[in-house]
Amino acid sequence: MTIFNLIALFGGLALFLYGMRLMGDGLKKGSSDAFKRAMEKVTNNPLVGFLLGLVVTAVIQSSTATIVLTSGLVGAGVMSLHQSIGVILGANVGTTVTGQIIRLLDVNASETSLLNFFKPSTLAPLAAIIGILFIMVVKGRKSDTVGSITMGFGILFTGLLGMTAAVSPLSESETFANMFYQLSGQPVLGFLLGTGVAFLLQSSSATIGILQAISTTGALTFSSVYAIIIGVNIGDCVTTAIVCSIGSEADAKRTGVIHILFNIAGSILVVAALMVLRGFGTLDPLWDQVLTSGGIANVHTVFRLFSAILLLPVCNQFEKLSRKLIKDDVRLGESVEHELSLLDEKFFTSPAIALSGAGEAITTMARLARTGVMSAMGVLDEYNAHEIKVINENEDHIDKLADHVDNYLIRLSPHMPNGHGNDLLNYYIQCFGEFERIGDHAVNLTENAQEFIDRNASLSPMAHQELKVLREVLGEILDYTYKAFAATDYDAARRIEPVEEVVDDLVATLRTNHIRRVRDGQCTVYAGLTFLDILVNVERIADQCSNIGVFTLSMTDERIMNNHHDYIHALHQGKDPLFNRAYQEAHDKYFDELKRIKHGK
Repeated sequence: MTIFNLIALFGGLALFLYGMRLMGDGLKKGSSDAFKRAMEKVTNNPLVGFLLGLVVTAVIQSSTATIVLTSGLVGAGVMSLHQSIGVILGANVGTTVTGQIIRLLDVNASETSLLNFFKPSTLAPLAAIIGILFIMVVKGRKSDTVGSITMGFGILFTGLLGMTAAVSPLSESETFANMFYQLSGQPVLGFLLGTGVAFLLQSSSATIGILQAISTTGALTFSSVYAIIIGVNIGDCVTTAIVCSIGSEADAKRTGVIHILFNIAGSILVVAALMVLRGFGTLDPLWDQVLTSGGIANVHTVFRLFSAILLLPVCNQFEKLSRKLIKDDVRLGESVEHELSLLDEKFFTSPAIALSGAGEAITTMARLARTGVMSAMGVLDEYNAHEIKVINENEDHIDKLADHVDNYLIRLSPHMPNGHGNDLLNYYIQCFGEFERIGDHAVNLTENAQEFIDRNASLSPMAHQELKVLREVLGEILDYTYKAFAATDYDAARRIEPVEEVVDDLVATLRTNHIRRVRDGQCTVYAGLTFLDILVNVERIADQCSNIGVFTLSMTDERIMNNHHDYIHALHQGKDPLFNRAYQEAHDKYFDELKRIKHGK
């Protein structure tokens, strides 16, 4: 194999990886909202989650993207850790679809056969032609998305053909054939090779694609590649776990850990099964059989499907193990203690530094309050005593920070010079109390969840779906509120009030809907009263967010600072085009969701 073959090989790999990314990005762009809604509605049945994870990953061509999205939904409180487990297992199987597509390399047809259309040498230029036409000729966002998908498909197969052509001289190399023959007797080396390449490429699909390209040389047998494929399963999940852990809450990190645990356990099960079958001689016909591109795809799919089927019934054990490995209580306590250490009187001689410490402490309060509310909304959907305990501990931390911040800012006040510093101090005094109250409402919501258990009452399926809409809108307004304070993001601050108005509209609509359900006997009186109490808490959380948004905007606009009420009144009278547009967008988004629920979509 010459240097030119190596250049062609890596050039083909570059095109293959870029094609995968372009196609995956297009698919995610075209379907991300639909898939996100589907994942938000996933039930507590791991099998349903498994099927959803499989379908999502098969479509967007990336298990990493699916699991990172799942981690984000878990971190936001939209999905519980328990609900994510089935999705993770499904993503592991869904990622094998790419290999099944690449098996088209095996298509062997005559010049006149219609099967020629399915050969990569025909599909690649055909997809590229269709893609460029959609991108350059047809106008519109959807056509760009379709163009990216088809163009990515074409580039992927062009890269695959390039790799295949580059390695074709190896089919006559005895050294190359002997190297893979040696691998059949050294499975540990094969395992490490698969793990390393998958880790470097950050993609199991790409690694399997390389194997499929090499398979055209006729040098790959089952005995030489099975360990590599098992290694690919491990290397692929390490990067995913790292991405899930960056800046995430404990449960979001646990999704990455569960992914690793699943793949390790699955690999052990596959190895054990192979050893048993090898011992009985069942694998003898397959052991030295030369694998085609389709054969490698099948081995990859069977390995992952086999481990998923065995692990799905015991998936709850992985949740328990992840909680033991990733603990949130100590880390959270240490974080709060760190913020408290910044509230030191020695900084009073430098008021700017003292205010910075107070700002960090309030930012931690904001983060804990948001996490508490989203977790509490999750507990209303699926009761979880452990989550309630964590939410109460969060609230204890918020109260502790609030007491110290209050005392600190009062004592700092005499040391403040006139000017902006005083405005910032007053802003902090206004905001920390609002975040404390948001934390209180999170606890109130957990008490509502406990009432359902204590009274043995339950909500109707429709009420549960409505709560999910409320959880989504709360996530949006709390995100804007956190950004407004933590990043002094005035654009985010302006987005709060339109969403708050939509929350009021939703609460009014859901209150009417629920009273009708109670009257019609679809819901018990006890459950009805608790649901109405939930609506009160949701409305007050939105009010607190609104206050923080107005406080933030008043830092740059004296008119708002002098009269908050007139500013809010003017917005609600429809005198601000930006407010009107943002309100209409949010209103359409959430009321369309209510319509979908009503019609069972």
